[in-house]
Amino acid sequence: MTKAESDQPRSEQDWFLWDRPATIIQATLILAHGAGAPMDSDFMTAIARRLAHRGIAVARFEFPYMQARRVDGRKRPPNPQTQLLAYWREVYAGVRQQVSGKLAIGGKSMGGRMASMLADELGVDALICLGYPFHAAGKADKPRVAHLAALQTRTLIVQGERDAMGDRPAVAQYALSAAIELCWLAAADHDLKPLKASGITHDQHLDRAADAVASFLISS
Repeated sequence: MTKAESDQPRSEQDWFLWDRPATIIQATLILAHGAGAPMDSDFMTAIARRLAHRGIAVARFEFPYMQARRVDGRKRPPNPQTQLLAYWREVYAGVRQQVSGKLAIGGKSMGGRMASMLADELGVDALICLGYPFHAAGKADKPRVAHLAALQTRTLIVQGERDAMGDRPAVAQYALSAAIELCWLAAADHDLKPLKASGITHDQHLDRAADAVASFLISS
């Protein structure tokens, strides 16, 4: 599908996975995984490869708890938020030293939420969130959006209209910063998968998400 370069992890200490365009790099995106799936999940791989095909270099990484699972196979809950944020800072600092030009951060679900808490602090060029967890599943009465009202970083959130962690009617009620742009995918869930009855395929939604993200980053 693409000539993008994929560098697989070579050791337990090498927790980065790069997908680079075959031609000119228009921007670089550091992409964090969600709470339950690793950086090389089907979703993360599909998005990274699509973005590379569109001129965006993608650096995927794993939080410490996911790194530990890769070593011994044992499932663990995410690290405490303070540790996740501290690790995000380390990752950003490391990638910033390696690349020039536009550098954005973001992630799938939890990874994007953690990135949203640091975007202004780090002074990144843009923030990308794929399936943002506006609230925990089944807890729509406890939104986690306070910091999004004051967010200053230019932000794109790609969200399924029927996402169990923030569907379109629920998100419409939140006071979000003017810096946030929402890209809604019809009949899609938290993983951007549409209902079969919609006549839309998952690949089509992933293509649309990649188009939106690439266009957003290139124009930022």
